[in-house]
Amino acid sequence: MYVDTHCHLDDDKFNDKAEIVNNFLANGVDFAINMGCEINSSIAGKSLTEKYENVYFGAGFHPNDAEKFNDNSLNELKDIAMHNKCVAIGEIGLDYHYEGFDKAKQQFVFESQISLANSLKMPISIHSRDATFDTIELLKNNKNNLTYGGVMHCFSGSVETAKILLDFGLYISFAGTLTFKNAKNLIDVAKYVPLDRCLTETDSPYLAPEPFRGKRNEPMLVKYVAEKLALIKGVESKDLCEKVYQNALNLFTKIKK
Repeated sequence: MYVDTHCHLDDDKFNDKAEIVNNFLANGVDFAINMGCEINSSIAGKSLTEKYENVYFGAGFHPNDAEKFNDNSLNELKDIAMHNKCVAIGEIGLDYHYEGFDKAKQQFVFESQISLANSLKMPISIHSRDATFDTIELLKNNKNNLTYGGVMHCFSGSVETAKILLDFGLYISFAGTLTFKNAKNLIDVAKYVPLDRCLTETDSPYLAPEPFRGKRNEPMLVKYVAEKLALIKGVESKDLCEKVYQNALNLFTKIKK
């Protein structure tokens, strides 16, 4: 009973989508959530959910696509998010990694989508890269719009950052990076985060877990993340998976199981 709470099945690297879905179902993954990066990918995610029963989706603007956000974008997102299989506004957040980013635009787009999610009574899926301070400050300033929760996806920060996010009522999601040989700090985070606030994901087609690192990732490989997390937490894999499954249902309330 594994769950992949963040993937990108609409990515061009997946030209065999039916096979990918069959693979994850055959490997005990109950469902996967495809997260959008802008309008087109959010619509593509919606289309996938209409074709595959065990796929859900999020609609949102990734910070690296913030320049595509215009005066009509919030209304377009709202229309997409009204779909019965849209479970979150995401992937949204801040990314200061690449040169040439527009900090003010990213922050405006992030805040706009947090407000939208709250108005729709939906959780958010957050991306943060090289932007920890601003992410925390923005979440703090918008805490009243976090009523329906959210998750810091593919967490890579410190225990101190995790504590702040948990205090905001957010979940922490672990990806293939948890299995990497240089994951000491992330292992410390996994030890710290309460079991009832943990989620698992692949962020596929990126960040394949060991022993597949460097290859194309896919949802069926989320079991390696779950098994590593269970080992770190000192619990049986079955018990870990049941708890993470329930956590996912608690956050993404439009998933009916």
